[in-house]
Amino acid sequence: MSQFVRYADASSRDQIRNMWKTVFGDPENYMDLYFERKYRDQNTLAYFIDDKVVSSLQMLHYNFTFCNIEIPIAYIAGVCTLPEYRKKGYMGELINQALKELSKKNIPLAILVPQEDWLLDYYKQYGFAQTFDAGTEELPSIKELIHRNSMDLEAAYRVFDEKYRHWDMTVQKTFQDFIDIVDEATLFDFPPKKNLRGMARIIDAEKLLLHFVTAHPEKAFNLSVIDELLPMNNAGFMCHMGHVEKNPSHSAKFTEVNIQLLAQLLLGYQTAELDVEFRLTFPQKKPQINYMLE
Repeated sequence: MSQFVRYADASSRDQIRNMWKTVFGDPENYMDLYFERKYRDQNTLAYFIDDKVVSSLQMLHYNFTFCNIEIPIAYIAGVCTLPEYRKKGYMGELINQALKELSKKNIPLAILVPQEDWLLDYYKQYGFAQTFDAGTEELPSIKELIHRNSMDLEAAYRVFDEKYRHWDMTVQKTFQDFIDIVDEATLFDFPPKKNLRGMARIIDAEKLLLHFVTAHPEKAFNLSVIDELLPMNNAGFMCHMGHVEKNPSHSAKFTEVNIQLLAQLLLGYQTAELDVEFRLTFPQKKPQINYMLE
């Protein structure tokens, strides 16, 4: 019996779709939409036992506004394992491999939306931290937006995009993403939406720190980062005057942070509640995820 992780292909695609149906129970019309619009073999990792797919996940590509610039990110979706193969470590191997693959692709940040409370602790062991709170108020209605723009989807998208394009720490949507959002909402008669609770995982600490200090050249701080899964992030970072020096040769005092806390600091997640050292350095933001295909 052979066991291995690899990217999906045409021979495994139907197995992955069938597993999705088994685990999530989504209606066929939604699955048709998802697998036509979002699913791609080259973004899907699967765990195989011989020729059988027993676990899989997708790494969907989006842009994310981070410190007022747009960076590429991966949205981890479709995380599932067949019921009879759970609690054997297969998903853990997939997630670890996904982090390595994202590093190879120079994607500095991954996000996901845990559907249940216990998953917050599960993903935390892989370096994810909660950085997005669930919304308490309904988001503007996509249906009303379309009607206000005389059913002109391009005009509706311009209004939608203008609302979110300049919002720091949020997932951006292309026009095609907007079409997908509309088509999904149509399937379910435009249900009300709220911001989603979500988690983030830093893939490239140095790159994100550089973006941060470029946006905040007045900030000066030294951090020693601990990352149990991605060794390249285990380093001391001296940040000052818009520059980042990794493992500086001269001695300096460093504040130790794990990779989960670093994600919260850089995304400005509830930083006003932290110790003075952090709240004075990392301004509080309102990170948000919304209108994802759920």
